[in-house]
Amino acid sequence: MKAVILAGGLGTRLSEETFVQPKPMVEIGGLPVLWHILKIFSRYGINDFVICAGYKGHMITEWLSNYRLRTADVAFDFRNGELEYLSAVTEDWRVTVVHTGEESMTGGRLKRVRDYIDDTFLFTYGDGLADIEIDDLVAFHRREARQATMTVVQPPGRFGAVTLREGQTSIDRFKEKPTGDGAWVNGGFFVLEPEVIDRIEGDSTVWEDEPLQSLAHDGELGAYRHTGFWQPMDTLRDKMLLESIWDTGEAPWKCW
Repeated sequence: MKAVILAGGLGTRLSEETFVQPKPMVEIGGLPVLWHILKIFSRYGINDFVICAGYKGHMITEWLSNYRLRTADVAFDFRNGELEYLSAVTEDWRVTVVHTGEESMTGGRLKRVRDYIDDTFLFTYGDGLADIEIDDLVAFHRREARQATMTVVQPPGRFGAVTLREGQTSIDRFKEKPTGDGAWVNGGFFVLEPEVIDRIEGDSTVWEDEPLQSLAHDGELGAYRHTGFWQPMDTLRDKMLLESIWDTGEAPWKCW
């Protein structure tokens, strides 16, 4: 099974970092968030990836081309110009980078990689981390037998919540950053059948609009509930939060 990863947006809400690099290349713990996503999938035997590149996509290609050189023991023989890798490759990855256009929207990027998809596939954004059990997500999709499955999550509230005693000025209960208002939202990890791409009109199509709405209308969009860790990296605040979690040595998404 392949995993398709959106990695072409401008990342304007993280402009402090994305001014010089695409958002998936922003580092958490010294490695791009894209690397963390690949490692999550790889933990569950998903090692064939299609990267939908766009804005500064060449930086993703260059990082991948040098990855083995950065992580392996090597010997350079300057007499004959040969390079020998002395240690085994640590990841069994096959990564296809497709340049899907600077201005394409999320649906348009998916449509552009249609030729690289021939079976049920995973689909996600290049900026979200979770301790999601990929094998359980795939099993749910197959059991429900719908064209698409969306992982849904309940994000925590950003602010502390208080309960006031009726008719009084004292606080009855306080809870720091409680779960949100109970709504389930798009958690960004999908399992899709290839035919869903036929619902995408072109480059300007936003995946989260007409394609998902039509799937829901037709009863073809399943909801896989994930109640564990989930955190997108939309802003500098999010990036700093993920860094602090990683620095503890107990990052929930580190399942490898």
